Amino acid sequence: MKVLVTGGAGFIGSHTVDALLAEGFEVEVLDNLSTGFAHNVPDGVRLIEADIAHPATTKTIADGGYDAVFHLAAQIDVRKSMEDPAFDATTNVVGSIRVLEGCRLGGTKTVVFASTGGACYGEQDLFPTPEDAPLQPISAYGAAKVAVEKYLFVYQANYGLEYRALRYANVYGPRQNPHGEAGVVAIFLNRMLQGMAPRINGDGLQTRDYVYVGDVARANVLALTRLERSGAFNIGTGKEHTVVDVFNGLNAFFNRQFTPEFGPPKPGEQRRSSISPKNFFEAAGFRPETLLFDGLQTTAEWFKQRAFS
Repeated sequence: MKVLVTGGAGFIGSHTVDALLAEGFEVEVLDNLSTGFAHNVPDGVRLIEADIAHPATTKTIADGGYDAVFHLAAQIDVRKSMEDPAFDATTNVVGSIRVLEGCRLGGTKTVVFASTGGACYGEQDLFPTPEDAPLQPISAYGAAKVAVEKYLFVYQANYGLEYRALRYANVYGPRQNPHGEAGVVAIFLNRMLQGMAPRINGDGLQTRDYVYVGDVARANVLALTRLERSGAFNIGTGKEHTVVDVFNGLNAFFNRQFTPEFGPPKPGEQRRSSISPKNFFEAAGFRPETLLFDGLQTTAEWFKQRAFS
């Protein structure tokens, strides 16, 4: 089976490429390298350097002969989405439509889309949050992801294009870019490896559902090979961990040499977030395998090797 991974030179995308290759898929990558890196793409995998928002991308995908497309390319900076919502929508909504049009014209059977858990649901009332909870995004980024999910339904209903919209929790792990709107794990590690104490916004007791990137990549593959119906599925652990928990786990790697700095809370930040993985487990047999502490140690070792190699 021939598959395309948009954003395949990036964080989650490159791990997904590795997982697909391990399962014997023929894989190609489309990435504009704005945040991804060519060296993340394995030898022998074709890299198409292109932007999903460019009109020519539709033809590129249509001509590719792909059985499935993993659409992971996106503008991922929540703050930037609020500062420039038009740019965010151009990339995340218009760009996604160009990908879907390429799939429609090229006869692609299935799209696996990287959606978002916390940003789609917004402020949550039920923990862990199931897929049928109200979608109340409070950021342009979250609104764009919800919009693409609706477009996926349109293409499924009208053209028979099957889809799996995977609503990720807070993904962390090796290859995450520590700059911009990165995850707290990468940001903390970037500072610690420079000998600086991490800065915690607020009291650090705000919670998130942290899921290891290797588990997410495995879930992406299972979404194609195991799921038998279109729809949206949460990909997370269903467990809440505080920012202080993350700091303590990383600080253990550094023999507890750091004391965190505390600053004012970020405006509009959600206090709690976790998503229920029950439906995806029942449909695809997926269960995250990596405990937070173990994943933090693996991630810290990867960052350390790159910092001092």
